[in-house]
Amino acid sequence: MLEIISLSIVPFMVLIILVHGYIKGIDLYNTFIEGAMEGFKTAIKIMPYLIAIFIAIGIFRASTALDIFTSLLEPIIGLVGIPKEVLPLVIIRPLSGSGALGVVRDIIANYGPDSYPGVIASIMMGSSETIFYTLSIYFGSIGVKDYKHTLKAALLAYVISIFTTILICNYFYL
Repeated sequence: MLEIISLSIVPFMVLIILVHGYIKGIDLYNTFIEGAMEGFKTAIKIMPYLIAIFIAIGIFRASTALDIFTSLLEPIIGLVGIPKEVLPLVIIRPLSGSGALGVVRDIIANYGPDSYPGVIASIMMGSSETIFYTLSIYFGSIGVKDYKHTLKAALLAYVISIFTTILICNYFYL
């Protein structure tokens, strides 16, 4: 029964939108075309931001900067309780979702999905956001240049999510 509902909900929503537009006397085809053109304009507007962030992430991953940064932080993270296997994920997640997914794949391949690092990596991947990518998309699309307060709040939330993940995993796993 639940499968039937989940399969039919999107067509049902489309039908509701079409019927509502017809009742209101809206030219649905032209409205759709205008919306598609506006979406295309937005995609073109944010293209430079996307290119810049993808190039920066590519350089960061291809160079040894991630390995060097991880080596420098290892003594500190031991005091805080973050497993060293998860540190590359902690560093790359705010920058790139696909890069973070690659790190999670490596962690699961090396340690297993039910291992302590695998569980932490999975929870971190599901409970955090690609901060810089999201900021560049949303603020770039509307032309916001000053997003320092949003960045501070997002980074604070990210740090809190890391420690919450460690705390919860330590409680349930260890």
